[in-house]
Amino acid sequence: MSRTGTTTRDRDRGAPRRPSERRGTAPVTPLRDRRRRGTSGRRRRAVQAAAGVLVLGVLAWALWAGPLLSVRSVQVDGATTLPTDLVREAAGIADGTPLLRVDVDAAREAVAELPQVESVTVSRGWPSRVVITLVERTPLAVVGEPGRRSLLDARGVLFDTVTGEPPAGVVPLAVDDPGPDDAATAAALAAIGALPPALREQVTLAAAPDADRITLTLADGTLVQWGGPEASEQKAEILGALVEEIAEGALEPAAELDLSVPEAVVLR
Repeated sequence: MSRTGTTTRDRDRGAPRRPSERRGTAPVTPLRDRRRRGTSGRRRRAVQAAAGVLVLGVLAWALWAGPLLSVRSVQVDGATTLPTDLVREAAGIADGTPLLRVDVDAAREAVAELPQVESVTVSRGWPSRVVITLVERTPLAVVGEPGRRSLLDARGVLFDTVTGEPPAGVVPLAVDDPGPDDAATAAALAAIGALPPALREQVTLAAAPDADRITLTLADGTLVQWGGPEASEQKAEILGALVEEIAEGALEPAAELDLSVPEAVVLR
């Protein structure tokens, strides 16, 4: 305390502050420097964008034309009688082809041209496979002379030839004009297809001079008058029951079974 009765702290409060003691303020960036920094930021973003486009371009090239995702194998599923190499050859997909460049539609159409193929799908199996899944035609009947026989599926499509005996359960068929558009062929195949496999194996010949006169010849020589293709499921059940009863001795063997009217079966 001084003689005037004031303290040093009081004198300091009343005294003006020196310039060095005033509260500091944020430095001001010159306008020229701010413009320079803004230009630098835009350039940096432009470089980053260009780099991103370049990376995307390299990635697109790798997928479309590069070896990273290319065909290393062609997998064939569903082939039972067809050689898988034949299916691959028909598809025409070369090893090393980038998966994105594989024309799966063209490959599917090419494989579908094989007579034995009923349906087919072709898909990409990432990262390095193409998968061909097919369903082969199932033979139901065989037409023609021994040595020049052709197999037919349930639709009447002639799709393969056999030189020896046909597969088990494939019924020899006698029609004038075998094919998918022939009414007699379609009627006979409806009758054959309605038979259970065990009974079908007992049929040595099916004949259809026309669509309403189908006959079946069994292995023991019994002639079955089938009539038309109507009610084929019912006729097949009746025939199976009759064959079983004859085998058990419950019925006398008959040379002819007339099922043309299933509600009035006649044994001769």
